[in-house]
Amino acid sequence: MIGSSTTRIAAFYFAYFSYLGAYAPYFTLYLAGEGFAAGEIATIQALPQFVRIFAPMAWGWLSDATGSRRGVVALSCGLTTLAIGVLFFVSGYFQTALTVAAIGLCSAAVLSIVDALTFSVLGARTDRYGPIRLWGSVGFIFAVLATGVLLDFAPVGRLIWVLFGLCLATLVVSLGLPSPPVEHSVHAKGSLGSILKRPEVVAFFAACTFMTVAHGALYVFYSIYLVEHGYSKTLVGLMWMLGVLAEIIVFIAMPSLIRRFSLKAILLASLLAAGVRFAAIGWGVEWLAILVIAQLLHAATFGSFHAASIAAVHRLFAGPLQVRGQALYMSICYGLGGMVGTLLAGATWESLGASLTFGVSALFGLLGAGLVAWRVKV
Repeated sequence: MIGSSTTRIAAFYFAYFSYLGAYAPYFTLYLAGEGFAAGEIATIQALPQFVRIFAPMAWGWLSDATGSRRGVVALSCGLTTLAIGVLFFVSGYFQTALTVAAIGLCSAAVLSIVDALTFSVLGARTDRYGPIRLWGSVGFIFAVLATGVLLDFAPVGRLIWVLFGLCLATLVVSLGLPSPPVEHSVHAKGSLGSILKRPEVVAFFAACTFMTVAHGALYVFYSIYLVEHGYSKTLVGLMWMLGVLAEIIVFIAMPSLIRRFSLKAILLASLLAAGVRFAAIGWGVEWLAILVIAQLLHAATFGSFHAASIAAVHRLFAGPLQVRGQALYMSICYGLGGMVGTLLAGATWESLGASLTFGVSALFGLLGAGLVAWRVKV
């Protein structure tokens, strides 16, 4: 039964991250093709992060209230598909910005709910999260490579058709997700408020937020940065794919890593790697070998970091607090952190230039590492 359930969850991760694989590397290119300036692109991309500050908790409450995580995920995917469809009919900055904000609002809590569902299915085998989640990385690679090749031969506006089709496929797959009962009988170790007051929890959320801030320039300007330096869209896709291949290897190795190292050690190493990675991107864009090494560090800055942080949230928020804990993590770290990182990247890109923008990203990674070393206990 667990095997069947995890297979269906893996299929969802594959479908959803296929959609993200088409969106994350190329949507900024679509916006640039529509004539938006760097500051406008950053602001548009910051809106989904802004709504993720509060939307995941609302979706988490709906999941708890209905008791159907599968139903809420399907509703979210359906609304996201409709919101993407609106992009076919809008034009101009304000209409596009509002539509992108709506896409972010509709999709804000999909992963936090599915992650919580995954841990419910796994029970005590939380170390198996990585091997299931890696199928999302496989889907991401598939979409990044295929979309990059397509956009080298087709107008960038075709991206909206790709996004619409992949999101529709995700909706279909979501209907097959397992629906285990929510474990209301498990007592949480303290109330939500009391957990959030603990210094080590505050430090953990702050460090995770800094990591997301550090990635702001990567997700908004990395593809544009490479294209401006003469790299083809196909090569841009290959670079994104390389990072995710490294991430897959880490997900496969995570059960062993978690048995050998503490979550704190994994988080610390991941944040230190972020400092190295973003400095390398900022000052090494002329050398493909340096960019390749920087992309391989995605294994740490996303792969091991994400798996360790999700496992940490699972430990900190037990039983009926799991969905809200994951939603809170999504709200603070990806919502607030993503918005700050995106807006900061937009501001520094125009005022300081690309190299210093990625230098600021490196600094945030190192600040997060300092917080983990000082206060975090997981």
